[in-house]
Amino acid sequence: MNHMLSHCLSKLNFLVVLFIFVLFPESSRAQQPPPVTEITGPDVVLADIPFTVTLEISRDTLALSAYELRLGDTTWPITFDSDGNPVAEDVVSAGTGRVSIELVRQGVRVSERPIRKIPPWTSILPPLLAIAIALLFKRVVPALFLGIWVGAMLAIEVSLGGMLMGLLSSFQVFVLNALANPDHASIILFTFMIGGMVGIISKNGGMQGVVNRIVDWANTAKRGQVATSLLGVGIFFDDYANTLVVGNTMRPVTDKLRISREKLAYLVDSTAAPIAAIAFVTTWIGYEVGLIGASVRNLDGLDESAYSLFLSSVPYSFYPLLAVAFVLMISLTGRDYGPMLKAEIRARTTGAVLGEGANVDEAAGADSGETAPKEGVPHRMVNALLPVLVLIAGVMVSLYVTGEGDNLRDIIGSADSYKSLMWASLLGVLTAALLSVGQRILTIAEVVESWYSGLKGMLFAMIILVMAWSLSEITSVLHTADFLVTVLGDTVPAALIPAIVFVLAAATAFATGSSWGTMGILLPLVLPLAWAVMQANDMVAIHDYHILYSTISTVLAGSVWGDHCSPISDTTILSSMASGCDHIEHVRTQLPYALLVGLVAIVVGIIPAGYGLPWWIGLLAGLIILFSVLKTIGREADSYPISNPHA
Repeated sequence: MNHMLSHCLSKLNFLVVLFIFVLFPESSRAQQPPPVTEITGPDVVLADIPFTVTLEISRDTLALSAYELRLGDTTWPITFDSDGNPVAEDVVSAGTGRVSIELVRQGVRVSERPIRKIPPWTSILPPLLAIAIALLFKRVVPALFLGIWVGAMLAIEVSLGGMLMGLLSSFQVFVLNALANPDHASIILFTFMIGGMVGIISKNGGMQGVVNRIVDWANTAKRGQVATSLLGVGIFFDDYANTLVVGNTMRPVTDKLRISREKLAYLVDSTAAPIAAIAFVTTWIGYEVGLIGASVRNLDGLDESAYSLFLSSVPYSFYPLLAVAFVLMISLTGRDYGPMLKAEIRARTTGAVLGEGANVDEAAGADSGETAPKEGVPHRMVNALLPVLVLIAGVMVSLYVTGEGDNLRDIIGSADSYKSLMWASLLGVLTAALLSVGQRILTIAEVVESWYSGLKGMLFAMIILVMAWSLSEITSVLHTADFLVTVLGDTVPAALIPAIVFVLAAATAFATGSSWGTMGILLPLVLPLAWAVMQANDMVAIHDYHILYSTISTVLAGSVWGDHCSPISDTTILSSMASGCDHIEHVRTQLPYALLVGLVAIVVGIIPAGYGLPWWIGLLAGLIILFSVLKTIGREADSYPISNPHA
């Protein structure tokens, strides 16, 4: 009896609960756990600068209006962002120190998250410190690591304990995350493979075959200069390989044709980095695309791949394009001015390719055994051209296969550039290896050794790249771009940002001597700034993207310009050594050319393009001005009488 009564009461209770749930659903649901499961806002925020807090909702999103975010005595409503996620936007708090963000529902706290508020100006310290140390000590890797360390300390706590934890986190968190990112790993592998391919086609004699074909045509001073310039453009896939191969190969030819070593060094230097920085597939591209991708990954509203952004920025690379064009103008016309004209007159009239008292260490610039062709191998041009063509075609086909859209721009913009670069680089290396082994030029062991020797040349650059990725993550954690926009957003016109960035990049590269280091420091800093300023000025339509493209290009171009003017630049030093030229004389004779091209690039290219002038008009105007200046002030060294015809 008791058992039956208990069973009936249990059923009655169930019916009562069900009846209440149907008639009074809100009161029933009010007893359920709150729908918000987590607050995913930032760990560090800047005092007095707005930030956004994101919420994770499990259910009951229709009752979102019942929630508010509370920080101190102020509350903010919960809304939906463009992706449909519940957020609290434009949250602002004064003061510094540790506080808690609280989520309240109808006045009751249901969740909280601790945050640290730091002074806004401290967010700019890591990149500024990296720039300052690089300028002061001329070393990029220690500068980048110190910037990461200081940034990690700011994110944790400014104290002795925070300093220690920041040091450990610099390596264990930020550097590790930079390496563990699949996109970053793709760029590293691609760059290593390109370096390895260059090593193979150098060892199998293919690159020497390209050189020989061009050298056979050069039998006058003008042709010698044109051949050197074309060879510099032709070996576009690596600036170091370009410098070593062109300088060492053309030196005996240009000496015979009475072309000064200063001119040879200029032709080598001004066709190495400029072409490598903007060519379709080079050892630079993986580095540049990796930096661009890390810099724009968290930019709201920007939906374009890093490789597509790079390709779109190439037409705005006024300095590299004009620098290469100016080299060809000088070679074809035979005209020079300034110190270079004096050097050319000396060489042409007396046969002295070096000035009196020149300090030259030709052995230091000689091509090493690791990159020189194997002794006794045939110099077949196809062994270099075919792997490069496979590499380029592989990128194009892979971009098309992995992309979607109705036109080429949409396809490339949506393509998986990282996957495309990896596929193409693998095919390029395999092609070079099969050609070498199939023709019995190299054994399998020699192919591996030459691939490894080429790979080693990229290792230091990859260290810089990983550091730059880590610093980029630090600036994101500290909201550096938000601070810069708050300070500069209303004072600097968006159209002038590319010109300012160009000068800043050139100054940094000039002082540090490293274009790669400059790009690693500046790209993660200025691209978020440019995008935020564009947003502040309501300039995020596709026809306004020229500012972003130009900003990307000016970091790359400004780095190359500063490199060309700097006496401590690695490529400038290498160009002097490979050409057998006095280093100071190389800098002194190249500087007037680099300054002219840089100024023209700013005045008729970068600034007008920032205000919306089509890039091709600025480029055409720059070409006309450079040619006019050369025709006006330039003189032909061949017009001077030879004083020592047997020298």
